[in-house]
Amino acid sequence: MRTTHLLYLHGFRSSPASTKARILTQWVPRHWPGVTWCCPQLEPSPRGAMQSVLRQIADWPAQSMAVTGSSLGGFYATVVAEKLGCKAVLLNPAIEPERDLVRYVGETKAWHSDEHFEFRAEFIDELRAMHPSAITRPARYFAVIAKGDEVLDWREMTARYAGCKIELIEGGDHALSDFTSHLPAIARFLEVGS
Repeated sequence: MRTTHLLYLHGFRSSPASTKARILTQWVPRHWPGVTWCCPQLEPSPRGAMQSVLRQIADWPAQSMAVTGSSLGGFYATVVAEKLGCKAVLLNPAIEPERDLVRYVGETKAWHSDEHFEFRAEFIDELRAMHPSAITRPARYFAVIAKGDEVLDWREMTARYAGCKIELIEGGDHALSDFTSHLPAIARFLEVGS
């Protein structure tokens, strides 16, 4: 089914000002006309972020919507896809954020501004509580994974999404600096564009 609504979820300490978010914000109306687009700023609390996202897309048609997310946003995208049954495109998705983000508990700084925020210890528990136990329908997922990711382990990512459509990149980086080159494959998976 063609995707009519697309949600993008940014990563930890990131924002709608990230490179991939900005590329998609320009790309969607130009190349995928008619697709409703949403790229919200996610609050530090995982529970709060998920509640806000689900409110924003409450009237979206689950059968023709899709969610894409990068890093922690990829983890959140999996949560949304499992909850709603929609398609998901994952860009170097976080697999165990409750393990990996413990070192950031305390005050930290956003990537794209001078804004500081507090990442609280209870947020680790919120991540643990929302962690999907399994991928229920692998055909709904497309993961773009770079072996050269300097933040996350590509082996963990490919194991988590085994059975899903995976584009495994030799080299690359966590930011997916070559993101635009993957847009045609993403468009085919989402059944958008010409």
